[in-house]
Amino acid sequence: MLQVGIVGLPNVGKSTLFKTLTKKQVDCANFPFCTIEPNVGIVEVPDERLKLLATKATSEKILPTAIEFVDIAGLVKGAHKGEGLGNKFLSNIREVDMIIHVVRNFEDTNVHHVEGTIDPLRDVELIEIELAMADISSVEKRLALVQGKMKAGKTKEMEYEESALKKIFEVLEQGKMANSVELTEDEDKTLKDFPMLTRKPILYVVNVDESAASDVNWKSPLGPDRLALPLSIKVESEIMEMPPEEQKEFLEALGLKLSGLDRLIQKCYQLLELITFMTVGPKECRAWTVKKGTKAPQAAGVIHTDFEKAFIRAEIIPWQDFVELGESGARDKGKLRVEGKDYVIQDGDTCHFRVGV
Repeated sequence: MLQVGIVGLPNVGKSTLFKTLTKKQVDCANFPFCTIEPNVGIVEVPDERLKLLATKATSEKILPTAIEFVDIAGLVKGAHKGEGLGNKFLSNIREVDMIIHVVRNFEDTNVHHVEGTIDPLRDVELIEIELAMADISSVEKRLALVQGKMKAGKTKEMEYEESALKKIFEVLEQGKMANSVELTEDEDKTLKDFPMLTRKPILYVVNVDESAASDVNWKSPLGPDRLALPLSIKVESEIMEMPPEEQKEFLEALGLKLSGLDRLIQKCYQLLELITFMTVGPKECRAWTVKKGTKAPQAAGVIHTDFEKAFIRAEIIPWQDFVELGESGARDKGKLRVEGKDYVIQDGDTCHFRVGV
């Protein structure tokens, strides 16, 4: 399951965001092998298509796809040297697929700021430097290991890895993020099993006051190179306290289809280049997550590992056609396509995989 770590300085709204998200927590019984710890919440990914598909197919239940959010120990200056809960922070964050970095941009005299003043860019750079310093140590060790092996005999792969690590080390020394480094495809491949903190995708959540959260002309204080989302975590927390029907009315009054939390979850999917396909039947309508570019056999393998090997074909109906016509109607109207092993799954495909025994 996709895992997202929430990080930030103390008193920026990090834990409030986590608590608010976990009010959307799904029934964990639907996700096998899932143990929930106090700082972990499994949250439903909003997808209005599922309800429409389930209604058309008269499915007994709807199973959305989900994201696991992890509230990671707060970070302070010197975390890479073990200050505060630094070591715990760094060990937890290495495990996640992406990072939500919460940064404060609201005034409140009742909420102390650890640095004394409100300065989002300074705060972001402080944490980025901590991450870069933690990665420098890892990169140095890996580079020494690769160069040691090269003395016994070079391979193309070793040369690509050495080149990639040198490029990254140079950037980290400047306190910058490794994800700003452009690597060739060959260089990138050599680092697939090397979990660097500063190469993870990052979404910056700027915790703003209520007026800024609804400002269509909002300008990020973090510059053009950081993907930022303005969110009033206080308002989002209040919305989640409302009954579902009132939540809907409140959002409609603001001219919004989705809450800020739902937009946040969708942004995580976009940043990780994930798409959703569905399986629909009388028992359940279910969403499944795969990377963009995934082929049909691998998508079938997400449902059950044996399905990938035994894959024969996929019967595909775009979700809009399924909602309009149903499965038999789509078949009659020629909207159902039979696809083979090279078919690339598209977002919103409803799939029926045919597999051998």
